[in-house]
Amino acid sequence: MIASRRQSILIHLFLLIVLLIVLGPLLYTLMTSLKLLRDMFSGSFFFTPTLANYEELFFGRRSNFLLLTRNSIITGLGSMLVILFVASLGAYSLSRFRWRRLYSGLIMGWLVFVHMLPPIIFVGPYYLNTRALGIYDTPLATIMAHTILNLPLAFWMLHSFFSEVPPELEEAAAIDGCGYFKRFTHIVLPLARPGIAATAVLVFIFSWKEFLFALSLTSTANANTIPIGIASFAQEYNIRYGEMAAAAFFATIPAIFMVAFAQRHIVKGLTLGALKG
Repeated sequence: MIASRRQSILIHLFLLIVLLIVLGPLLYTLMTSLKLLRDMFSGSFFFTPTLANYEELFFGRRSNFLLLTRNSIITGLGSMLVILFVASLGAYSLSRFRWRRLYSGLIMGWLVFVHMLPPIIFVGPYYLNTRALGIYDTPLATIMAHTILNLPLAFWMLHSFFSEVPPELEEAAAIDGCGYFKRFTHIVLPLARPGIAATAVLVFIFSWKEFLFALSLTSTANANTIPIGIASFAQEYNIRYGEMAAAAFFATIPAIFMVAFAQRHIVKGLTLGALKG
């Protein structure tokens, strides 16, 4: 009895330490965003909270953070919709149609290879392509890059989820006269909803926080995203710590809400594809 209680205490202590490690930086960022500059430099733990940094971030004359937030939302949702559309059709095709094993293996292997490559090697070609297409410094350029960057992950995830849907359900629908597309939209997609939700949230978060392509393919606030805006607070002769902390904390809120809203689907989706009957 005593040994079991000690084990329980140790487990809870370990979980508490992990929780502090995970949430510590977020809490520190929140506290910094509520401090005046003098409180930051004093290092005092006790201070009078203020929203001055958030007011300057959203409503200051030299701030364009609302525009950056709009660009991030457009980029994240745009890439998410394109990826889900392309990956779902491709994953369903490979999981249901009679592809030769060589062809399906080459496609899946190529996607893994692309996903393993360092993203930096794509910057040059993407930059030249966006210049040639006339979409440089637009959200469309970033959406294109994020789509290619996150498509392999979405493809593999959805392929695993679609493979878990019993084909007997589609065979029964086929007997009733349902074609491939109707079976896909009325049977497979509803049953694979947890996996689609997990994929959508992950793809959106990866796009929301991406920095390299957003920096390389945009040059003005008309297309810059939030990570670029956060980096711009570190200037040559001055670092705007308060606004940087406020922007960093604000940038975590959409991702937290998306994960909290779709938590049930994410957990079910991430485990569904890992289980085999």
